[in-house]
This record gives sequence, structure tokens and C-alpha cells, in this order.
Amino acid sequence: MSVVARILVMFLAYVLACVAASAVFTIGTLTPHWDDLMSSGLPPAAVWAIVAVGTPIIGAVAALPTALVVAIAEGFAWRSVILYAVLGGALALALSYGLDMPGIAQPDTYIANERHLLAASGIAGGLVYWLFAGRSAGSWK
Repeated sequence: MSVVARILVMFLAYVLACVAASAVFTIGTLTPHWDDLMSSGLPPAAVWAIVAVGTPIIGAVAALPTALVVAIAEGFAWRSVILYAVLGGALALALSYGLDMPGIAQPDTYIANERHLLAASGIAGGLVYWLFAGRSAGSWK
């Protein structure tokens, strides 16, 4: 596989990983209020609209750190699914500590739950990235 084709596969895998991370974060955020939302007549398309709005935000926030991790994984040809899941979760958790999370009016348990949710979305993103591009990391060599 040529280097250009490999870069395109990695970019597509990154976009799909951002969609998965946004879906996990959106559904995880809405789950405590799911009954209220469904009884109020929230259409399922609204949930996907929220995912569509969250995807480029996640993609922009995580682009540079993810590019560094992906470059290292490609260079060393790391292909372990566990490694991608752990790196995705760790990267999302590290980014959550760098973000300005609302903590003044919210109790500390709220922030802890949001960080767990961000770590879970990072794990989902890492797994999706591995599924589409990580399994063949370093194949361009």
C-alpha cells in the first residue's frame, strides 16, 4: 500500500473514530434523562444531530495529540487492540484535564462522571480507529 493511500485510510479512520467518540459521549450524557427526553417527543434524529455537531469539535480538540500518537504507532507498527483502546482513553482523559470543565456551580461528582464518560468515548474512538487503520499499522514500510 502506498504512503498516500495509507494516509487517506488513517484520516478516514480518524473521522470514524471521532464519530464513535461523539456518539458514546452524547448517548452517555443523555442516558440519565432518557425517559424524560423520549416522553417529551424527542425525535431520534435529534440525537444524531447532536452527534454530528460533536464530531468536528472532538476532531479539532484531539487532532494534534492524536496525530502524534498515530505517528508513533505507525512508526513502530503497533497493532494491538488493547494499546489503541488504552491510548484513546488516556488521551481523552488527559485532554479533559486540559479543558475548562465547569466546576464552580457543579459538584465534584459531576466532573468525575464527565471525565469517566470522556475516557469511555476515547476508548471507543481508539477501538474504531484500530478497526479501520490500526490493525495494519506500519504496513506502508
